[in-house]
Amino acid sequence: MQIDQRTHIERVLSSLRERAVQTDRIQRSWRRCIEDYALDPTRPTPAHIVEGTRLREHRDQIEDFLQVARTGMEQLYKRVCDLGYVLLLTDAHGVTVDFIGNDRWQGELRRSGLYLGSDWSEARAGTCAVGTCIADRSAITCHQTDHFDASHIGLTCNSAPLLDPTGAFLGVLDVSALTSPSPKESQHLALQLTMMYAKMIEDTNFMHFFREASVLRLGAAWPMVDLSGQLLLAFDANGIVVGANSGARQMLHAGGEDALVTELVGASLDNIFREGMAEVWGIARTSLINQRAALTTYEHGVFYADVIAPRVSGSRSRAPHAAELAVSAPALDRLAGDDPQMQRLIRQAKRLVNKSVDILLHGETGTGKEVVAKALHESSERRDKAFVAINCAAIPESLIESELFGYAPGAFTGGRSKGMRGLLSQADGGTLFLDEIGDMPLHLQTRLLRVLAEKEVTPLGSDKAQAIRLTVIAASHRDLRKLIADGQFREDLYYRLCGAILYLPPLRSRRDKAFLIDRLATEEATEMGCASVSIDPQAMSVLCAHDWPGNVRQLRNVLRFALAVCNDGRIEYDDLPGELMAPVAPAAPAGVPTPPPLTNSAPTEPQRWRDQEGQWLLEALQRHKWCVTAAAEELGLCRATIYRRMKRHGIIQPNRQ
Repeated sequence: MQIDQRTHIERVLSSLRERAVQTDRIQRSWRRCIEDYALDPTRPTPAHIVEGTRLREHRDQIEDFLQVARTGMEQLYKRVCDLGYVLLLTDAHGVTVDFIGNDRWQGELRRSGLYLGSDWSEARAGTCAVGTCIADRSAITCHQTDHFDASHIGLTCNSAPLLDPTGAFLGVLDVSALTSPSPKESQHLALQLTMMYAKMIEDTNFMHFFREASVLRLGAAWPMVDLSGQLLLAFDANGIVVGANSGARQMLHAGGEDALVTELVGASLDNIFREGMAEVWGIARTSLINQRAALTTYEHGVFYADVIAPRVSGSRSRAPHAAELAVSAPALDRLAGDDPQMQRLIRQAKRLVNKSVDILLHGETGTGKEVVAKALHESSERRDKAFVAINCAAIPESLIESELFGYAPGAFTGGRSKGMRGLLSQADGGTLFLDEIGDMPLHLQTRLLRVLAEKEVTPLGSDKAQAIRLTVIAASHRDLRKLIADGQFREDLYYRLCGAILYLPPLRSRRDKAFLIDRLATEEATEMGCASVSIDPQAMSVLCAHDWPGNVRQLRNVLRFALAVCNDGRIEYDDLPGELMAPVAPAAPAGVPTPPPLTNSAPTEPQRWRDQEGQWLLEALQRHKWCVTAAAEELGLCRATIYRRMKRHGIIQPNRQ
């Protein structure tokens, strides 16, 4: 270990020995690295580059944004390349999904992690510009020894956050260099450029997203408004705000950002500007480029204004197609509420339903992969053809070949006299769903690959091939890449099946649990013959807070149980099964006195609920080693809510007592 690394490690450790509250962002991040992520500063770790398959997965999640961001990155790189900087674009998880750098330094950049596919999350890389920007949601310079991991102390990095048009965190723009002057102040201009281009990329993405709406641009200085307004408001034909950029969310209302989005989006422009919609429409109609058109807000003074009219597609044939696609995919639309992960999956699925692309569904057991497969089939032009589902893990290995390929008359003893048409042939022209594809025996993988490549199937005992047209949707909860490495799955079959990969999030990470619970409860009630169903708010809170290790399948079972025991279709707290309740404390050992109750009366129902809420929160924090971010993701809450509830229930991290 080099001496400078040792000195840095000792500096990190000595800083953390001080128990005082840390006010410096870098030192707070150092503490998170040890207390939340269990990183060891005495063990420098080389940069982590994710494998190609995982990188494609991360890129696919923000594919539309990549095209917009690339143009801005290329413009920025022209301004900083001569100074030795490289550019990274990461997603919200800290994985680098785009990169621009000098090819001459490729080897050194890759070793340092300034490369495509590098993981710069705090949990993986420790304190760094990208990871700390993600944690704090604000721009930062992480210069040389600011880094937690001693492997990175030669680097200087400047990062700025990127938000999507709805205000959700999207990723990070980063400008980094392998070497730089020692003073941190040398990075001031680089940070300002990073922030400026991050805003430019974010606003360009906003304009692209709301291209079919009118956009009101506002600025404090008139000459800049018609070029790039500080504040952007997208509004519909009725003058209702449908979108706001970061500047508008921060300036047009007071309060936290969550409140900004709620109050601003959905509000009428009449309630924001004293002049009202009449003046806004006047600006839009006359295009007052050379006149000083201004609007006065009720709370934040005067802004110069310009209106951009909706952009109409050059090809009139495309708009009806998009509308038709939205109408023709109700089966997909029913899959989710406002969960961003599921909405992204649905958007991608709508583009794929009628394409000649085989689809691979990945997700934990019980996340509803077959439900998604059926929705894809029902939304496609093949909906009138067969949907044939095969569970590769459920069919006995001795029968799976004949089940898949069928057999000719007299092919073997005990078979049907007229032979049997195989499942592959039954799916001709329709959709073949191969569930748990990772459990298919290797020799059948070879035959399946041949069928998919040659588009024909030969029944057992026959020498005559039958032409078939197949659209295949495969699914697995297993890591097929690991199975390939272990020699249990054919790599060529994997690439044949994964024309597109869709990832189903586990139920515990979805934000639309209430929507899903309501929908599934209605479906189950209909099947059980219940005229109506409703869920008590307390019962709904318990259902939403549960971590659901069995995912949607477990949720369906719980709802069936609750519907079976409830009165008149009203699911209340006491109708839920015991598996959802907080664990009961074990009985005291013999001879150990039981402490007396605090009161003579039994706890009230609200008190019992508050106690259980605190217990669930405590267990979630303990499961994640007191990582508040991870516990928040599991419970579907924001970090601020977690901290408020910790304070409400008197929960204190052990190392902060």
